[in-house]
Amino acid sequence: MFTGIIEELGTLRRAERGPASARLHIEARTVLEDARLGESIAVNGVCLTVADFGTGWFTADVMAETLKRTNLGEVRPGERVNLERAMRLGERLGGHLVSGHVDGVGTVVGCEPEGIALVFRIQAPEGVMRYVIEKGSVAVDGISLTVVDHDRETFRVSIIPHTAQMTTLGFKRAGARVNLEADMIAKYVERMLGGRREEPDRKLDGDFLARHGFL
Repeated sequence: MFTGIIEELGTLRRAERGPASARLHIEARTVLEDARLGESIAVNGVCLTVADFGTGWFTADVMAETLKRTNLGEVRPGERVNLERAMRLGERLGGHLVSGHVDGVGTVVGCEPEGIALVFRIQAPEGVMRYVIEKGSVAVDGISLTVVDHDRETFRVSIIPHTAQMTTLGFKRAGARVNLEADMIAKYVERMLGGRREEPDRKLDGDFLARHGFL
């Protein structure tokens, strides 16, 4: 589990690619201060397991499902990646609950300055947009951000100079692809209320509330 507060920018040094998998070699420092084999580190918002590490580097294996559902297969040596260690219970939760399980890949369709901020408009798949609400939370390449507003296919987020400096969003522009994770709580609420598409006959209405003793 993560918070979406990026700890440092790492650098992909090498990617050993197989027919349906990859091993990433990433340069890092802060996230390795208390590293152990088997621990989790979020790379661009994707929860990966530390397979090996040394001074200033670690490796992580990426399976076919992850390559298919995220932008990690597109990252090239020399590119920067967002890094965050798994959270500890009892510490401050500065962002929101982020699982590191990406729901889809979106595309930056615009970026404009607004005062001190940079405002990004991101086109997202329907599977993400169904959970996007104004002033709600969304993880973009692992960064916990607040939704400014949205329409049917896109949403906007605004970042301050610190976020631009400390994360990959500072150098993303139109056409860049980003990993998206919707608010976990919204997905569980939808499931419990029977709002998923595979259960079209279940919906929250007066009849449902009456049947279950709420009316």
